Amino acid sequence: MEHIKAVSDNPLLEGIKVIGIGKHGSKPLPGPQIEEIFNYLSDKEVIAIQKGAFYGSLVAKNPTVEEQKLFKGKGNGAEAIYKMLCQDAPADMKATGVKLLSKETLNADEARILGNFLFSDLPGEAFRGMAASMLRMRYETDAEYQGLMEAAIATYSPSFRAAPPLDNNLVQLAEPFDGVEHSYMITPILAHVFQEAGYPVVVSMGRSAGPKYALNTLDIYKELEAPFLQQNSDLAKPAPKYGWALDQQVLSPALDQWVDRRRLIFKRPFLATLEKVLNPCHAGILVTSVFHITYIDKMITLAGMAGFSGVIVLKRGLEGTLVPSIAKASGITCAVRQPDGSFLTQSFDATHEIYSDFRAEADAVVEHPAAAANADLIRSYISQGATGNEDFDKRVNLAIALYQQGLEWIRNNSPAAAG
Repeated sequence: MEHIKAVSDNPLLEGIKVIGIGKHGSKPLPGPQIEEIFNYLSDKEVIAIQKGAFYGSLVAKNPTVEEQKLFKGKGNGAEAIYKMLCQDAPADMKATGVKLLSKETLNADEARILGNFLFSDLPGEAFRGMAASMLRMRYETDAEYQGLMEAAIATYSPSFRAAPPLDNNLVQLAEPFDGVEHSYMITPILAHVFQEAGYPVVVSMGRSAGPKYALNTLDIYKELEAPFLQQNSDLAKPAPKYGWALDQQVLSPALDQWVDRRRLIFKRPFLATLEKVLNPCHAGILVTSVFHITYIDKMITLAGMAGFSGVIVLKRGLEGTLVPSIAKASGITCAVRQPDGSFLTQSFDATHEIYSDFRAEADAVVEHPAAAANADLIRSYISQGATGNEDFDKRVNLAIALYQQGLEWIRNNSPAAAG
């Protein structure tokens, strides 16, 4: 029990929560907290990846005069910090590490090399924590995402490296792997509805890396006893009722190993975004979500990198998922690749009058959502078209209407339709 407490409740982790927020919003550490962290670093055997993530956040935000104490007189230049943190990392990673600590961006090849190391079993946990913080704090560039994506693809299990049966209608549903804490999920219903409309579905999912641990897509699909994809050749079989469940642990043990690392550093690194757009099944359309509207364009760009020709992004879904709000501003942005490689986009707002029957004054807050109760609602809706839970039914009906409009727009605006 003491070890668990040390992992999840210590001065370093509390420091990351203050300074590891991002470009805007990170605050200086108060004096007493600096003193506490200084003593902790001096007296305790710290968790290496937490130490790296803490110092990465500190460097990225620019340390205050008071925070300089935490460098213990060794200097806060990139070389000095690297020497202090990353002595056990492979020697050939030093140039990349110093470049990150110097707040320089990486080109795609450098990012791929970094990704290969991050996903390896080589020593250097403090380096991994530092790199994850540095990338997240300043936001990753497109070139960095390109390289990291290539490195992630290289970790796929052999059964997912073989090309799947080509189907441009294949849809991939992807929402944050940490799921929800105060609402119900509807992903299997969406998969079922898409398949009824002629779009076979793959749903990507995995263990929750936090910060939410209550209920996620993986929990729901296990509760429904849905079939899990074991290799790409499975896609030649008829699609299951709720679509094919794609578990990250089966797709890539190396990516799944990062779940445990992410739980240690608390903040969401590059993988929280990247894992949603990986496209091992070569799907044609990605349906995903963002909580922050500024990330819509980024998701479309990343989807293009991953080989999707159509994209639907839900903005401001409940807890960042594929579930639209029936009370607040929500909606979808659709994108379809054009012959020149660019994406044509169109947005549809959930507050439009055509969706008025599905709106409400407030979104219900579900206390302690359970997989069994959520699965019962899903089964009831699919078998009867309603559940008796007005909030749930309105939300599902709004989602179906929105996504159907999105799919229709993509179909009508694809180059094949024009031809």
